[in-house]
Amino acid sequence: MNLDKMGSPSQDERLIAAAIYVTSFFSAFLGPLIIWLLKKDSSAFVDHHGREYLNFFISYSVYSIISVVLMIVLIGFVTIWIIGVLAFVFTIIAAIKAFEGKGYRIPLVFRIL
Repeated sequence: MNLDKMGSPSQDERLIAAAIYVTSFFSAFLGPLIIWLLKKDSSAFVDHHGREYLNFFISYSVYSIISVVLMIVLIGFVTIWIIGVLAFVFTIIAAIKAFEGKGYRIPLVFRIL
């Protein structure tokens, strides 16, 4: 989705999109899902960020499961920390971009939704 063609999002849209990412620190799945489901039809900007976060959550959950399995051969103890740091950093970057009214594609994410 090209957000540049939609125009500038309103202050409310920017706050709601940023809230999707910020609430993920308190409720990784349910909070962002509720916000997205309530607001996705009223704003393409919020819909974009909601889909991006849910794809991010699914992708990094899969990476975490793989890391747990890889703990059998010890490499998983390293990769789980890397995944955790990346998830934290990318969530903060995405929240800032959403608040600035910009689209953001989180790296290493499967585009499922």
